Amino acid sequence: MMRTACIAFGCLLVASCTTNPDGTQSVNKAAVGGAIGAVAGGILGNRLDKKGSRTGGTIAGAAAGAAVGGGLGYLFDRQEKEFEQELANERAANQIEIERVRDDLLKLTLDSEVSFDFDSAAIKPAFQPSLTKLANVLAKYDRNQVTVVGHTDSSGTDAYNQDLSVRRAEAVVSELVSRGVPPSMMRAEGLGESEPRADNGTEAGRQLNRRVEILIQPDPSTV
Repeated sequence: MMRTACIAFGCLLVASCTTNPDGTQSVNKAAVGGAIGAVAGGILGNRLDKKGSRTGGTIAGAAAGAAVGGGLGYLFDRQEKEFEQELANERAANQIEIERVRDDLLKLTLDSEVSFDFDSAAIKPAFQPSLTKLANVLAKYDRNQVTVVGHTDSSGTDAYNQDLSVRRAEAVVSELVSRGVPPSMMRAEGLGESEPRADNGTEAGRQLNRRVEILIQPDPSTV
């Protein structure tokens, strides 16, 4: 079983690699998703096929897994490109960062200096058009799982920072829902000062730590 699944995995990985004009190689993420899906499907097919040909169950499971994994990778790649296109101006101005954390997790980081006044959970009017763009893409993929996470710097007490981070996350969720994003796919969370990404000992570091992150994961059932 494992040998058959691994053969499927290896073949799909080879197929996913392409040679660029400069001689370097790149990887098709959808194909990689298919390879991972093939292995998972092969293992599942082997377990489910308790009668008859064990190899037949493994191959069938691998084929099904490849279809799901590849389709999911393609769907998520498309979403990432749409976010990049819609928010191109914000990215150029360093107001929003878009990062592919892993194949099934996309992170959008909103600069709190642009989106909120100091010590406030009220979103600045100037940032409203950016939220509209963001909502337009999110609403198209309404079966994603979206977690909006607020972060602060270390100024003030732990309790105050925790409360502020929650209120900011909830404010972003509320604005996105008001623009047509289904509330069922949204969740707000605050982490206060517990996850800094820079040194709180400098103003530049504290500014980086004051942020709201939007974590987006695709739902496999949409494929």
